[in-house]
Amino acid sequence: MNDTNIQWHPGFVAAMNLELREDRENLTFCKEYNLNTKPLSIDLLIIQKDAAATVSNEIGKIFRGHNIMEYKSPGDSLDIDVYYKTMAYAALYKSGGETADSIPANEITISLVREARPRKLFQYFRAQNYSIVNSYAGIYYIEGAIPFPAQVIVTQELDSAAHGWLCALSRNIKEPVAQRLLELTKNLTEAGERNFADSVLTVMLKANKQMFHKWKGAENMFEILMELMEPQIEAMLKEEREKAIAIGEQNGEQRGIHIGEQNGELRGLYTGKIQGAIDTLRDFGLPESDVKSRIIEKYHLSSSEADDYLSGVITSESPFQ
Repeated sequence: MNDTNIQWHPGFVAAMNLELREDRENLTFCKEYNLNTKPLSIDLLIIQKDAAATVSNEIGKIFRGHNIMEYKSPGDSLDIDVYYKTMAYAALYKSGGETADSIPANEITISLVREARPRKLFQYFRAQNYSIVNSYAGIYYIEGAIPFPAQVIVTQELDSAAHGWLCALSRNIKEPVAQRLLELTKNLTEAGERNFADSVLTVMLKANKQMFHKWKGAENMFEILMELMEPQIEAMLKEEREKAIAIGEQNGEQRGIHIGEQNGELRGLYTGKIQGAIDTLRDFGLPESDVKSRIIEKYHLSSSEADDYLSGVITSESPFQ
């Protein structure tokens, strides 16, 4: 499925900021941290200001001074090569300290995050005699002869009550979890936290359009959505409408081409396309002025020509002038 319109990674960074909000004063979040001048970057680097402090969230229990997170959006693979790439990033990050060993290896952790459990990767770990310790629901520590402490976070197995923000990054979010996030968002008072929540909710709604359209039909839920994130909702509705209209215009043109071919006239072919587009745009409820501006732009018509098409003076059956 095409994910080009869903910004999963910014949603992940926002979700992690909200997941670790209780300890944020001791954490620095560096998204897409550049390892060097070449285009190599870490999805998310979290630095503890006080390395000796403990993070209250289960996800951060493994954290030390420098914590590297690699996130895979739904559908992306989390395999052995991703594991080694992340380990390589950690090694490169360790070697980039200001002085030799200024970033000790035992102060670096890696976290691999994916919605579904990476079964083949776990099989590899077991084949290499690594231990996989399921410390918390959805959180697996990888123990053995590895350079840095590592964990795999399986978001669909997390406790949704405790980790709703990460659980929201899914195409299969459960409606009660989504509703609970809306309630949590209503109670966020800091502007920065509301922005993070908006980012997560936007991903959630785009990835779960069936639920979104269901809520559109439920007045109370749609009112809550509009109250929380009216600009994002309006943008999504506009995007969906434009896509539907574009498809409709294309279908309308095909219908017009068929009419023109039946008439056997070049003029009928051209005017049929315009008629099909007009019919489709009207079907979508566009004002007549918008329909007129669209056909003028698309078919390079004058204002009077557009009026003739709109009024039916010119049709695919019209004789040649």
